[in-house]
Amino acid sequence: MAEENKINGLAWFVAGLGVGALVGILYAPKAGRETREDLITGAREGTEYLRARTRQAAEQVADLVDKSKEHVGEYVDRGRAQWEEFVERGKNLVTEQTGRVNAAVKAGEQAYKTPPVPEEPAEI
Repeated sequence: MAEENKINGLAWFVAGLGVGALVGILYAPKAGRETREDLITGAREGTEYLRARTRQAAEQVADLVDKSKEHVGEYVDRGRAQWEEFVERGKNLVTEQTGRVNAAVKAGEQAYKTPPVPEEPAEI
């Protein structure tokens, strides 16, 4: 949004230069040669101003691109770290559950292999 305002401001500036030059020509108290020299000088100054502003805008855009790359890199790194943490938690959970299942299977095997102990009759 701010870039759009700068572009609009630059367009109004250029339009103002044109209107100012036209009014200056119409009401010029100077001779034709002096007026032409002044117009040429003004046009050169305007051109230099536009070049300088263009360079500044290009530098600002480059800075924004660099900052954006940094932010994207940070988000990617954070996402990668979270993903690795989730994977590690998943591995730990699977290992834990595997141990429980193995223990249950061994207990079942042991219970199957061991004959039951007969109970003594209860006294009345």
